[in-house]
Amino acid sequence: MLPQEADMEIQAGTLYIVGTPIGNLEDMTFRAIDTLRQVDLIAAEDTRHTGKLLQHFQITTPQISYHDHNRRSRLPELLQRLQQKRSIALVTDAGMPGISDPGSELVQACVEVGIPVVPIPGASAVTTALSSAGLPTERFVFEGFLPTKGQERQDRLEQLRTEPRTIVVYEAPHRLRQTLHDLIAVMGTERSIVLARELTKLHEQFWRGTLAEAVAYHQTREPQGEFTLVLAGYQAAQPQLSESALLAELQQLIQQGVSRSQASRQLAQQTSLSRRQIYQLALTIPEVESD
Repeated sequence: MLPQEADMEIQAGTLYIVGTPIGNLEDMTFRAIDTLRQVDLIAAEDTRHTGKLLQHFQITTPQISYHDHNRRSRLPELLQRLQQKRSIALVTDAGMPGISDPGSELVQACVEVGIPVVPIPGASAVTTALSSAGLPTERFVFEGFLPTKGQERQDRLEQLRTEPRTIVVYEAPHRLRQTLHDLIAVMGTERSIVLARELTKLHEQFWRGTLAEAVAYHQTREPQGEFTLVLAGYQAAQPQLSESALLAELQQLIQQGVSRSQASRQLAQQTSLSRRQIYQLALTIPEVESD
């Protein structure tokens, strides 16, 4: 069943979180366009950048800047306008507002004073990169931009070293090489990584390999465009048991009343061998005679 269609009706005194394209303008949704046309004001990260988007879609709604450098002075003003029953759309330069930008502070402030917040979903570099990276996506962690230097950066990387979930990181082109070297210093050379560059744009690229291969690839190529890094999670090395040790473990479990199948499944989770391989070994153990 298709999602139910609904007429777009802007509510007074409401903040709308509007997703915009991360590259390709055709990724703009009809709902986003309607919202930007109907609100009283658009709070934009960069009014010049957003101005080009608005011009493309023939949207004439006035803008006001809201970015990292003016958020403290601008936030009270936006709250006041919302409390005066003005409707405001929050946009970032690309993607969903509030993801690695000061938009989250405005949302929190609205929630605290009871101002309605309505999301208008759109493109996101996080999910776009994940969907095509080819690494596990059942569980992942988004780290945004890593600290640029110092102990804070080292501490964050050390925390991520044993993170078992797939890791997504944003990185600027001029810092990519240093970040790859720093990742190797903490995680080793063989961790799998996908470098997603210029997502949805003309020169979109997905590069896949190990951290060592990524460093080698960029030694002779100047990184260009915005990068989304998708890094494989930590996988602990599985212990290697000898056949005699496996037999001893199996025999002990079977003597405790565990079935051969259950014992094989249990040991398969603790070693690099499959349940089938261990079960075949379990079949060589004589039946335990009951009294």
